[in-house]
Amino acid sequence: MGHSRWNILPLVPGGHVINACGYSRVVTQLFYNRGLNEPSQIEAFVAADDRLAADPALLPDMHAAVGRIYRALLSGEKIAIYGDFDTDGITATALLVQGLSVLNCRAIPYIPHRLTEGYGIKTAALEAFSQQGISLVITVDCGITAVAEVKQAHKLGLDIIITDHHIPPAETPSALAVINPKLPGSRYPFTGLAGVGVALKLLQALFQGMGKEKQLSRLMDLVALGTVADMTPLLGENRYLVNQGLKLINASPRLGLREMMTQSGLNTTSLDSGVISWTIAPRLNAAGRLAHAMSSYRLLTTDSPQEARELAIWLEQKNVERQNLTSKTQTKARDYVLARGLTPLLFVTDSDFPTGICGLVAGRLAEEFYRPAVVIRTGEQSSGGSCRSIPEFNIIRALTQCRNLLSHFGGHAQASGFSLPTRNLPQLQSRLLELATEQLAGVDLRSRLDIDVEVKLADLGGDTFPMMQKLAPFGQGNPAPIFLSRNVEVVDCCPMGSNGGHLRLKINQAGTIWDGVAFDLGDYLDEVISPMDIVYHLEVNRWRQGERLRLNILDFAPTNRA
Repeated sequence: MGHSRWNILPLVPGGHVINACGYSRVVTQLFYNRGLNEPSQIEAFVAADDRLAADPALLPDMHAAVGRIYRALLSGEKIAIYGDFDTDGITATALLVQGLSVLNCRAIPYIPHRLTEGYGIKTAALEAFSQQGISLVITVDCGITAVAEVKQAHKLGLDIIITDHHIPPAETPSALAVINPKLPGSRYPFTGLAGVGVALKLLQALFQGMGKEKQLSRLMDLVALGTVADMTPLLGENRYLVNQGLKLINASPRLGLREMMTQSGLNTTSLDSGVISWTIAPRLNAAGRLAHAMSSYRLLTTDSPQEARELAIWLEQKNVERQNLTSKTQTKARDYVLARGLTPLLFVTDSDFPTGICGLVAGRLAEEFYRPAVVIRTGEQSSGGSCRSIPEFNIIRALTQCRNLLSHFGGHAQASGFSLPTRNLPQLQSRLLELATEQLAGVDLRSRLDIDVEVKLADLGGDTFPMMQKLAPFGQGNPAPIFLSRNVEVVDCCPMGSNGGHLRLKINQAGTIWDGVAFDLGDYLDEVISPMDIVYHLEVNRWRQGERLRLNILDFAPTNRA
């Protein structure tokens, strides 16, 4: 990790209406930075209640989907739920299966194998459904690009309802219903739902018609897990969904989740969005990366204490294996990049890269070098890759411009995946590099820190931190606040960690003293001087003896640097 670009966000205009809402200067600035311009918006944001939710009927094709499912329920048809192998897809699958069970429907879950099937709807699976007597297939977190597969489903006598949140292509499948808030012409006011969020809206529409909507409350933990794990923006309706889910998880976690928390050493009463991102989601994802995601599905849906414990232990082991494999593959990919020199887009290929790890490695390369990164496992005939990008480069748009070279692709602006004939790899590399070189010309390719507000250390006392917490849950689109304090004195600084990779500091500004920690900045010990400017999060440091606020220092520089 190196030093970053500092971008101080614009101040609240002097005559702005939110200045009269009674909050401190610091808290008011935090609201403004998150696009909250009216007192009513602030009230709804802080409350994170159902005022943020919208009517599911506003989603495209919802009426058709609900009508078809009602018919299936009345006639006792077999229904399959076709999911995906990441946490969003796993939780969405569990959500629909458990939700439909409330309506006395025994839906059949299906999650494809990452290594042998890959992402999205596959014709072979549809053929198997037909042979099993299934007549209705509902997709979750996938299907928006499955034009050919849906045509084949029609020939097999299958009705398809697609629920998805990925960006739709120019041609969408001719399914019985396609529910996606990102579809052109959608009247749904919030486009940031995760796959599990879209699945929830389908259940809401079903349950409303039967007067059972309150029963959805016991499934909100799944919605929170999938929404946070998929890095969807924690704004708008997602704030409400995640807030409800976290309350349920901390009050009464489901059996499998409680066992997972036990095995990973987590406090079962203080789980937040950060814990989901860094601890829970990687373990749920580990099954799909190295084996089969159905193991994570079973963990989330089991009512057997023994099975829950066995699966949680197995997932813990798989996560350790995943960590080791990622570290080894990252080292190899990093050496590959450095040997060839940095370019505006990093393109790494190897026949030995594990398919399930490519996305993680791409993410680490993009973070370290601040460039879009493409990591590909090559095969003799076909290859598959994962992409992670930076805000200045929309990777799914770039792949769309290369679609003639690809067999399948999909994803988001910052994360996507694809497959292609191996013979097309040189053309793909050339075209993506061309696009990146053009679009990133003149961009300072260093990570950017968007600073919410400049403060004095003395400003951090009182109710600043409790008020700041009202903005939680933090995550994509609603990051934890970042502060800047200038001209601070370093009272003490020493290496921390087994290899000295981190720094422990004591900071003083005009008599106000704070403890600080700087993770991954140990290599910059010699640059720590007084006075200096620091950029940091304000966080709670928990240890055995108690809790105390500290500065989590993200970057620093000499005061009055040029």
